Amino acid sequence: MVVQRGWNFLMTPGPTNIPAQILSSMNRPALEYAGPEFISMSKQVHKDVRALFRTEHEVFIYAANGHGAWEAALSNTLSPGDKVLVPGTGQFSLGWSSMAQSLGIDSIHLDSDWRHGINPKEVETFLQGDNNHEIKAVLMVQTDTATGITSDVAAVRRALDTAEHPALFMVDTVASLITTEYRMDDWGVDVTVAGCQKGIMMPPGISFTAASAKALKINQTASTSRQYWDWRSRRGDVHYKWYCGTGPINMIFGLREAIDMIMEETLEVAVKRHYRLARAVRAAVTQWASAGAIEINALIENQRANGVTTVLVDQNIDVESLVKHCRENYNVAISHGLGRLEGKSFRIGHMGFVNEAMVMGALASLELSFCKLEIPHG
Repeated sequence: MVVQRGWNFLMTPGPTNIPAQILSSMNRPALEYAGPEFISMSKQVHKDVRALFRTEHEVFIYAANGHGAWEAALSNTLSPGDKVLVPGTGQFSLGWSSMAQSLGIDSIHLDSDWRHGINPKEVETFLQGDNNHEIKAVLMVQTDTATGITSDVAAVRRALDTAEHPALFMVDTVASLITTEYRMDDWGVDVTVAGCQKGIMMPPGISFTAASAKALKINQTASTSRQYWDWRSRRGDVHYKWYCGTGPINMIFGLREAIDMIMEETLEVAVKRHYRLARAVRAAVTQWASAGAIEINALIENQRANGVTTVLVDQNIDVESLVKHCRENYNVAISHGLGRLEGKSFRIGHMGFVNEAMVMGALASLELSFCKLEIPHG
């Protein structure tokens, strides 16, 4: 294996680069879990994290990845035999739908072509046909990192309202929070799912569910088996129960620093930064595509994700060789495709702790790789 020097350019769609400030905040000795210092800080973090979701509602923190938060959202609000509607976005709408099925929930997945975002009219039409309101929840992924596509949350909310349907509205923001505008309360979202290892700039290991008053009320009667995930036991006077046991103490210190860094930049500026960097990546890919061997997967410009660009390649391009060449020769990490796009695409991440110079370095390394591997490019 070639020994690399210099910084690794981690340009994957997660996990993402971790700022030194966050690493430093986590680098501390073990702390008394039941002591006043941690309890005070933890309670404040639970309040302050709400700002990231633009919500006044309760946010639950888990020592888990985003898939754990998926299960928490489902098990706290649904019962075996309930039906949910999952508009297709790509690999991760399929994954959430599959998890629902594993819990005994009847999941209806609206298939997609993986090149367009959710069609709100399709959701509206389906719900208008659900005269008995058998659909108990609509599960939406805002940004699917397999496809590099972002769907319109507010438009899907309007679809539910136009159909006059009472289903819970759940949104996965694992790959979109901080990189893309998100307003949980303003857009009428009932449950938001998120993770810490993308826009929040932390190591993997913490995930979140934010729950509206409507979701918390339904939680009282949902009968899906749960204990670790249960919202009902994760509040109260006994702080130990907020994490269903010992909490991820050092990770919470990291989250404290991450929240402070994000709010210092402001959510508005963070979204603008991600949009600016995404446009630069897309401009490069568009120029490369003029040779006919590659193209951006997302066909609609305003559906192209701020945090990741998925690039389709023709059958003569070996994606694994490209990923390996970038890694071993330039210390640049990009990602291969997922699901239906495995072997047919590569992905450039541009989310979290990233700036113009990092993006330019990654793009230059990709172009060098194209030259070395004789991949046609403009």
